[in-house]
Amino acid sequence: MKYPSFALNRLFTTVLAISFTTAVFAVGWHQGQSGQSATAISEAEAAGGTVKGPNTAAPDRYVYYPGTEVLGDEEIRLFACGTGLPAARRDQAATCFLVELGNGDKFFFDIGTGSMANVAALMIPYDFLNKVFLTHLHTDHWGDLATLWAGGWTAGRTGPLKVWGPSGATPEMGTKYAVEHFLKAYNWDLKTRNFKLNPAPGKIDVIEFDYKIENQVVYEQNGVTIRSWPAIHAGDGPVSYSLEWKGMKVVIGGDTYPNKWYIKYAANADVAIHETFLTPQELVKMYGQSPQQAIGVGTNIHTSPPAFGKVMSAIKPRHAIGYHFFNEESTRWGIYDGVRQTYSGPLSLAVDNMVWNITKDKIVERMTVSPDQAWSVAGPTPPPAPPTSGVADPLSGAMKAGRWNPQATDAQKDLVDSFMKEYKLK
Repeated sequence: MKYPSFALNRLFTTVLAISFTTAVFAVGWHQGQSGQSATAISEAEAAGGTVKGPNTAAPDRYVYYPGTEVLGDEEIRLFACGTGLPAARRDQAATCFLVELGNGDKFFFDIGTGSMANVAALMIPYDFLNKVFLTHLHTDHWGDLATLWAGGWTAGRTGPLKVWGPSGATPEMGTKYAVEHFLKAYNWDLKTRNFKLNPAPGKIDVIEFDYKIENQVVYEQNGVTIRSWPAIHAGDGPVSYSLEWKGMKVVIGGDTYPNKWYIKYAANADVAIHETFLTPQELVKMYGQSPQQAIGVGTNIHTSPPAFGKVMSAIKPRHAIGYHFFNEESTRWGIYDGVRQTYSGPLSLAVDNMVWNITKDKIVERMTVSPDQAWSVAGPTPPPAPPTSGVADPLSGAMKAGRWNPQATDAQKDLVDSFMKEYKLK
């Protein structure tokens, strides 16, 4: 019997949920342009493939285990670090997508609140996670910059973060202002870490660009081109991005009402990500909004499911990804039906930890299986040593006088001596 992909996903993710509860609500939808009933991608149908002996490995992996697969020279991995809404929820963080390329490059597109917990479980050295592209400055799109900044600094990043983002209608509405004042808000954190850690990884380099320019190149290195164009959302400033590499194109819409720029510049993308928001009825019933607010937010500030479908029918991507809603039994069916009123092509309704492998020949969707208690992994570059001079000690003499000595010092003497000897420290 041939099962639709959402049935298969429910089957194997329910089994996986015994150990990894984050996969319970995984749903992937695949349907051809002809409008025929949805069918599973072949990699998911196999559920392990044909096992040829009692002590042999299953040939097909229908889930993704981080750190176990090397990308091909012309392969892209797209990971959903966060797909939800501003309100906190344990099973869905706010917006964040990570793009990994076969040349080793890695790019964040947004880093919304809570998303770094999913990123950390990938166990990618923080030295490789240093490029962030922001679509706009709502907290659910950049609220976890603090975690990447401080967490990566304390766990092995060796240089500064780099953040790209749009300008605003005025300077104080732009990315540069936001990051500068982010560092001011976290000044105590910055100053206290600078004395015991090397200050270099605590810096943030900001590359701000004009949000109004259409299809402008904002990044071009190592064969990768990233472009931006305006998006329509809440106020002036938001943008959408495309990443082009090896003849493939991934589009990240950010939050946006359907607009002419997305239709023009996302056309024929390999993968097109675009928000498909909760229906106004769901915003009232489950998200606590007033009817007046729900109709405005759901159909004017954000993109409704039928409008999302119309966008995808216009641009005809190889694969469409809808996100930016809490994906559960009570919401996904209404959103799916709304999308299918206007779009019959390949579709995923995203949840956290969904992953897509993209080549010119095929696009494979799976769920990620990762540990809740992941440690950071060291990269090839050793962390820099703490400063020996030039950084003021933020702990005053009055506070130092409160240390409990010699009792505490005596208790840890053997620990300190053995460590110093092991690492040849003086």
